[in-house]
Amino acid sequence: MAQITSLYVYKVVGQATPGVETRDLMGGLGLPVDGPIDPTRMVSSSEFYDFFATLVDRDPDGLLLPLKIGSAMRSDEYGAFGLAWKSAPTLWDSYTRAGRYGHVLGSAETYSLEETAKGFFFNLEKAGGNSSGMLLSNEASMAAVNAISKEVSSSSFMPLAIFFKHAPRGDVGVYESHFGCPVYFESGRDALLVSKEAIETPNKLGDESIARFFDQYLEQQLNSRAAHSVLQQQVRRAVANVLSEGVPKLSRIASELNLGPRTLQRRLSEEGHSFQNVVDMAQKDLAQRLLRETDYSLAEVAFLTGFAEQSTFTRAFKRWAGQTPRSYRLSTR
Repeated sequence: MAQITSLYVYKVVGQATPGVETRDLMGGLGLPVDGPIDPTRMVSSSEFYDFFATLVDRDPDGLLLPLKIGSAMRSDEYGAFGLAWKSAPTLWDSYTRAGRYGHVLGSAETYSLEETAKGFFFNLEKAGGNSSGMLLSNEASMAAVNAISKEVSSSSFMPLAIFFKHAPRGDVGVYESHFGCPVYFESGRDALLVSKEAIETPNKLGDESIARFFDQYLEQQLNSRAAHSVLQQQVRRAVANVLSEGVPKLSRIASELNLGPRTLQRRLSEEGHSFQNVVDMAQKDLAQRLLRETDYSLAEVAFLTGFAEQSTFTRAFKRWAGQTPRSYRLSTR
């Protein structure tokens, strides 16, 4: 099952409106109300999302609560991960480290950096469906990335735009006032868009030798958690290898991995994934690589990623990336 650092639980509770009852929710997660806070202690992502949604429903300032939570985050609170972020020479280095080492904070979140003609997208992908708690968590995560980017950058950091996959929960102006930039909903991605100038600006305390020290420590932590994500990666590679023949059935992939179909489904679920979710990730990764690195026609890319019709591929790609395949190809070139 996908997990999330208990640090987020304490930050959520800490930003709740005074008087809102939270002790019962903490007890339900098996966490002591008064700490101590240990970023390496995990809670299941599904329980965290349920906890988050319940608290937002209770809080009279529920619309702003996820943004307040994210904005309260500081890099030191993330332990070695946060210190690696702070000591990285530039924000580009901070973001790439998040992509490499983000899973030390839990298996539910995956970050990636994507360069386009408009700037750099710092993308967030989360396991766990589309529960209301997960969408709230996405808002808090984007606010947290924004906050710790401002904290460490030597310039006055400001994103070009913020993107969310879900619909707004209230007045979009509230979000734009908080972030100080345009905020786009139902966009096909959860991400910050950052300018080339901002991402290449040195960090205040950037030091390559210190960053490498934390890299070594995080590498050890990552290796100790690797077993929890091995299966999803194996399924993803197996699916990608046969997409040109069409989307494979679960039974075929299970057979290639020497597993029974039910066993494969169960083990993917324990990691916070479904087979369809992994197929989507494999198709998205392959499609983006083909659009960036080859001159195949859109019809050929559609076929090679398992789609019988270009129109179906285009609709799926817009859902994944928030733009058409043609626009994506142009923006990356």
